[in-house]
Amino acid sequence: MNVPRQDTPPHQAAPSPDKPRKTAIPIGLIAGIIALIVVLLLPLPATLPPAGQRMLAILAFAVVVWLTEAVSYEASAIIITSLMAFLVGTAPSIDDPSVMYGTSRAITMALSGFANSALALVTGALFISAAMTVTGLDKRIALVTLSLIGTTTRRILIGAVAVTIVLSFVVPSATARSACVVPIMIGVISAFGVDKRSNIAAGIMIVVAQGTSIWNVGIQTAAAQNLLTVGFMDKMLGGRVTWLDWLIAGAPWSIIMSAILIVVVLKMLPPEADSIAGGKEAVEKSLRDLGPMTGPQKRLLGVSIGLLVFWATEGKLHPFDTTSVAYVGLVLLLLPRFGVMDWKTVQNRIPWGTVIVFGVGISLGIALLSTKAGQWLGDLVAHHTGLDSASPFTAFAILSAFLILIHLGFASATALTSAMLPILIAVLQSMQGDFSRLGMTMLLGFVVSFGFVLPINAPQNMVCLATDTFTAKQFSRVGIVLTIIGYLLLMLFSATWWRWLGWI
Repeated sequence: MNVPRQDTPPHQAAPSPDKPRKTAIPIGLIAGIIALIVVLLLPLPATLPPAGQRMLAILAFAVVVWLTEAVSYEASAIIITSLMAFLVGTAPSIDDPSVMYGTSRAITMALSGFANSALALVTGALFISAAMTVTGLDKRIALVTLSLIGTTTRRILIGAVAVTIVLSFVVPSATARSACVVPIMIGVISAFGVDKRSNIAAGIMIVVAQGTSIWNVGIQTAAAQNLLTVGFMDKMLGGRVTWLDWLIAGAPWSIIMSAILIVVVLKMLPPEADSIAGGKEAVEKSLRDLGPMTGPQKRLLGVSIGLLVFWATEGKLHPFDTTSVAYVGLVLLLLPRFGVMDWKTVQNRIPWGTVIVFGVGISLGIALLSTKAGQWLGDLVAHHTGLDSASPFTAFAILSAFLILIHLGFASATALTSAMLPILIAVLQSMQGDFSRLGMTMLLGFVVSFGFVLPINAPQNMVCLATDTFTAKQFSRVGIVLTIIGYLLLMLFSATWWRWLGWI
């Protein structure tokens, strides 16, 4: 999460107009440029086209800049697009090395991700999230769920997970979900009269953050990185996994991990009291304050349920894909009289930077494939690590561990997916044996959501950390345990459930 920095702190005098303030170039940006130049200057392997080497240099730049957060993700997306236009544009074409790609063809490649259906689905998901916020339906759903749970500390934690699960189905944005739940849970903590720095408060907020990440795995439309994974499946493997197939594969893991999350939090952050007086009443009062359900909320709820039904029955009762169905829902939400918001309201609530980063991320993966860079690097990694002859189970174990470790340096699962998944897909394509490369890609997409260890590893973690109810150390202690258990559960599922489903 990038927080705008104040140019002039309140306690300092403003710089003199005749002495412009010097702004240092971020170290991470310098390091990214150095990485770019180093890769460009390396001897060109015989099996790697010049355009492929230049794409690997751009990838190295992107990874360094994303790891260090030297510039915003939106700015990095524009820089990467420009680099692709000129570095690839001045490289010999793979089809005819006597002819340059040309900047026109290269910029088309750099923008190809914006014509991907996964990007359209992300945009649609952001619209639905905005509708939830505008109508207040997300808050109502959260409060209704909490009112049904109870007032013991254990039930409150279960309620926090339950709210997260319910909202994961209808609010397709992890950050939006946490931003909705956090104020409600802070209100609950305040109404209960619980100390903000108590284990109860810390446990509630950690459950919200970690539960959000856990259910990013179980539901395809719950997080942007999942939709980016679907985009790479389509472009690099020529297939995709339906919403229901993803749910059947991922939800059982998420259900078990949700139970484990509650047990771990209760064990590592034992609550000071077993029950909180007046808890349920406080939630019910907040719900009464909302008043009766409004017309827009009813219509949005109807559209949301309709979308879920159509997503879950794709390929079973009808042939319509997830993205197309989502856009029918958007039409209904924007219609005069029936709709719940107008365009002016929507455009101010959509994080358009996310759309830009997502599109460029897909473009990066497509370009790595088009210039043969992804295949070359995939073959290199597979050959030197022995993955080309490893069993699917062993390969999944190694690649999952790699993703979990490298995620420690990324503050965005979308950026991690953009940088790493095309390479991992290339590794899978270079492996021998008969196994589902499409399924393995989906499973690696599950692992991308493992942002459990550091608060900075996911935006929802930072939203919850901002409540000042827990420390980074408390979060990491719980997160390390969850990561280890989650990884072992991945291995168990890959040997049983996912193998039975034919995904590995």
